Amino acid sequence: MTRGCLDPIAEAYPLLPTPWSKRAFDVALSGMGLIVSLPVWALAAAAIKFEDGGSIFFYDQRVGQGGRTFAVFKFRTMMPNADQRFGPRQATLEDPRVTRIGKWLRATAMDELPQLWNIFRGDMSFVGPRALRVGEILTRGDGQVVVLADVVGYQRRHQVVPGLTGIAQIYADRDIPPRRKFRYDTRYIARRGFGLDLRLIFLSFWITFRGGWERRGKKW
Repeated sequence: MTRGCLDPIAEAYPLLPTPWSKRAFDVALSGMGLIVSLPVWALAAAAIKFEDGGSIFFYDQRVGQGGRTFAVFKFRTMMPNADQRFGPRQATLEDPRVTRIGKWLRATAMDELPQLWNIFRGDMSFVGPRALRVGEILTRGDGQVVVLADVVGYQRRHQVVPGLTGIAQIYADRDIPPRRKFRYDTRYIARRGFGLDLRLIFLSFWITFRGGWERRGKKW
């Protein structure tokens, strides 16, 4: 599939190259993860199919470094055709679209396993700003719709390769406004380094072990 490019994003901020040590680490860890996690893939696929008979995977377009779009696959955690029925909006607390198996997959981040392939091929890294969906919106408590691409800080996030985990994913409350959440992403961009990446990966494994990814508030 040909990757698209959102030129205004690419031009707004200069792209920051990925250090060779970070890329080598990503390739090694994602490659090993793909092999070791195969039994989990089989169990997750069987559980999803058994629950409602729908598709096992959810296909999506995400925005990456420089505004390039790329395809990701995740284990499906919502009811079939959720986007067609409700639109591409972010999940909320007790979201009725999420299936029973989906709640467990999201709490443990097992739904993200297929993205190891995106890390292996270079679309993503283990650590970085979260790769948001193309045209993603947020519905606030007062019913107002916010287009994330219009929020201050959105464009700067695309200076680096997006990540599976990061400062915002671990330390930010999921329910804070996007503008504040994007500040965590820009903080990572300013302070990024191999030591910080290792710390965030370790904390992510611990949160996964505790099944705490869907918990509101700070994860750590």
